[in-house]
Amino acid sequence: MKTIITTSLAAVLAMSVALPASAQISDRTIRIANGIAEDHPVGDGVAAMTQCIADATDGAWTINAFWSSSLGDDLQSAQSLRSGTLEMVISSSSPLVAIEPALGVFDLPFLLSNEQEADALLDGAFGDYIAEMMPEHNLVNLSFWENGFRNLSNSVRPVESLADFDGMRVRVMQNNIFLDTFQTLGTNATPMAFGEVFTALETGAIDAQENPYVTIDTSRFYEVQDYVSNTRHAYTPFMVLFSKPIFDTYSEEEQQILYECTAVGQTVQREASRSLSDESLQRIKDAGLEVNDIAEDAMAEIRDAVAGVYERSADSIGADVIERVNSELAAIRGQ
Repeated sequence: MKTIITTSLAAVLAMSVALPASAQISDRTIRIANGIAEDHPVGDGVAAMTQCIADATDGAWTINAFWSSSLGDDLQSAQSLRSGTLEMVISSSSPLVAIEPALGVFDLPFLLSNEQEADALLDGAFGDYIAEMMPEHNLVNLSFWENGFRNLSNSVRPVESLADFDGMRVRVMQNNIFLDTFQTLGTNATPMAFGEVFTALETGAIDAQENPYVTIDTSRFYEVQDYVSNTRHAYTPFMVLFSKPIFDTYSEEEQQILYECTAVGQTVQREASRSLSDESLQRIKDAGLEVNDIAEDAMAEIRDAVAGVYERSADSIGADVIERVNSELAAIRGQ
């Protein structure tokens, strides 16, 4: 997986931060918590970021990445950042709704249409607006990376229409917007930590889960599922978060290295994510799963069914946040 990005990594690093080691750079160890496996594209981003940091600090910093929730789930790790007992976590935005409800805006169904819209939204004024909320929670958002568009896998039947969701036991992330969305679709939605999903699918405690292709692949969910339906019902970013209590002890030069090198990681991680998505889908097919698209008229019915989630989520997310994201997207779309 790493070899496919060697050329692009070299190009990105050539343009990356070239800050010389100085008295403003101390010896430091940074632990990075992740909920996903190392062979996920986040691993490519971490590798690029680590190399950038090594170059910028002349090796003064040690980066230790911990994978597959070995330091706790994303929310637990984020809480450790807030207390200053852990340096960094790369987390999907969704579990962090428990800390900052406005992040639920990224969980709204069918908010984004494609990756280009996502990049424009996250790397523009709206991304800055979200990042500015984090210090209030003792967090610093260094960069937005890509989790990607989420699709449904299950062991019951292909989902080709709204009716096919009915009664399906679907694991959802532990936030109310996903819960509302999938309950509205007619499923028995079950909030569950990511680390528990494989076993729950294997034992039949649940029928289905929803994640990007790369996560379905790297988590080997294809071993315990039969069908994947291309719902693309939500796009969620990864947030590269740093502990504000620790960040505030860093010099300005060191803080700039963090921003610059996570930006280098972002470029590589997004490229890897998109390159590997098609490969992951092919591996899922090769594993014997049946993969189906959904006809546009059926998708229109599904979108209409969950339209009320926006209004019901306004109080928790903030009506102003939803209004702002819709305004930004209208501008991005030239509307």
